[in-house]
Amino acid sequence: MTLTAHVPSAVQRRRLAYRRRQTVRSVLVAAASTAVLGTLLVVAVTGAPGWDRVRRSFLDPTIARDALPDVLTGLWLNLRLLVCCAVGALLLGLLVALLRTLRGPVFFPVRALAAGYTYTFRGLPLIIVLYLLTLGVPGLRLAGTPSVLVLGALALIVTYGGYLAEVFRAGIESVHPSQFAAARSLGLTYRQAMRHVILPQAVRRVAPPLLNDVVALQKDVGLVSLAGPIDAVRAAQIATAESFNYTPYIVAGVLFVLLAIPLIAVTDWVTLRAARRAGR
Repeated sequence: MTLTAHVPSAVQRRRLAYRRRQTVRSVLVAAASTAVLGTLLVVAVTGAPGWDRVRRSFLDPTIARDALPDVLTGLWLNLRLLVCCAVGALLLGLLVALLRTLRGPVFFPVRALAAGYTYTFRGLPLIIVLYLLTLGVPGLRLAGTPSVLVLGALALIVTYGGYLAEVFRAGIESVHPSQFAAARSLGLTYRQAMRHVILPQAVRRVAPPLLNDVVALQKDVGLVSLAGPIDAVRAAQIATAESFNYTPYIVAGVLFVLLAIPLIAVTDWVTLRAARRAGR
């Protein structure tokens, strides 16, 4: 038996050629429109009457070069805080979500405490939680009080844990009850059913919003500078006070954007993958 290669028909070849032309045309139009819009924005900004003053105050290359080492050192603190706070918030959010999904009247106090936690910390502004933990707790003068940096990290964890708990709970409740019933009918305990059947599906479904919250956390770790630790934002503030120029803030902002790009790219990839899977 001889196998022959598939040869597309003339109609199929014309269709493929048309799609290629449309793709090239779309790319060229998008590039041209982007270039025109960018040019208009540059002309509008640089042509403003106060552009020279703004450029000297916010875009001074000499001050940016001098402030970069200190801001980078502070950014390393932000990066370590991000990792620790992200892990802590994810674990806390998952625990609270599991507590809120417990069944039976005997667990009502646990569910009430978990619900009260999510209501409280989803409603409180993060800056107030930071002030309460980093200024109020040390004021008690208790033995063994952790450092201000640790207290600031705890403020971030408990605040974002409330948001992530609701994301996890939404994922758990989105799994059809028949999945849990089937797992129990096979002899799995409640814990085994949650671990091996429910949670894997729930986490996969809510992965995009979880990553979005991690991206938001990446920005909010800079608020810990309000309590005193010298991170990228505080380093930029110190450099600004020394030079009376706001360029260090721009340097810190650019570094935060560069730090967020990988997280945003992963989030977009996971979101697109989830959309494609749902579309099948």
